[in-house]
Amino acid sequence: MPVPFIKMHGLGNDFVVIDARTAPVPPITAKLARALADRHTGIGCDQLVLLEPSETCAFRMRIFNSDGGEVEACGNASRAVALLHGEPVTIETGGGPIALEPETGGARVDMGKPRFEWDAIPLAYAMDTFSMPVGWDSLDAPMAVNVGNPHVIFFVEDAAAVPLETLGPDIEHDPLFPERVNVNVASLAGRDHLVLRVWERGAGLTRACGTGACATAVAAIRRGLAKSPVRVSLPGGDLIIAWEPHGSILMSGPAAESFRGSFVWEDYA
Repeated sequence: MPVPFIKMHGLGNDFVVIDARTAPVPPITAKLARALADRHTGIGCDQLVLLEPSETCAFRMRIFNSDGGEVEACGNASRAVALLHGEPVTIETGGGPIALEPETGGARVDMGKPRFEWDAIPLAYAMDTFSMPVGWDSLDAPMAVNVGNPHVIFFVEDAAAVPLETLGPDIEHDPLFPERVNVNVASLAGRDHLVLRVWERGAGLTRACGTGACATAVAAIRRGLAKSPVRVSLPGGDLIIAWEPHGSILMSGPAAESFRGSFVWEDYA
């Protein structure tokens, strides 16, 4: 039987959503995720999102990157799922429970509290995560933050000038990061405005990364470079991130449904 899907996006970061909350589907494999994500021979997306029953929350959201690997969290997908669900809800993710609240044209998401301990990122060995004593070519002294998934943030003069397409994969796969890492380069446009580019773990350069925006805003606030709330401008558009020390991160921004369709599972499995 054909399996229905919903194509959605948040600021151009796009998803194929499979709703298996009431109609179970076979196990998701890396091969299936890669095949569906392929923009030439599949449906095409940055992430495959699976909604399924949960024993602890209203339902569970699982995220598979275009390389087939499963990841813990995705802020843009969370807003898309909030819009799809249509009412406030707390859901289970690999990075912990998060609270979703749909808004006109998008959603607000409580992403939970960030973590800064070296073994919560995680790093391969202990070091200061506020200003890490490491560097890659022109990028050095990043902050590391876990917002449900791992991020490093570099503050630079001009985010657009950084060759992230070459440095990104080197940093993502560095042995310092046993679970790989998302790489963020940000420049300051004001005390309440950041410009951000992201190399996303398992997906590459992306038009938008919600967890990257959260991690970068938190890092800027911790370093005294910005104050909450912060507007984070990504290639696909803007997100608003609010965070106070020791509190949860609140992310607000747009999401949209693109189209609906169906596919035959066996054609991609």
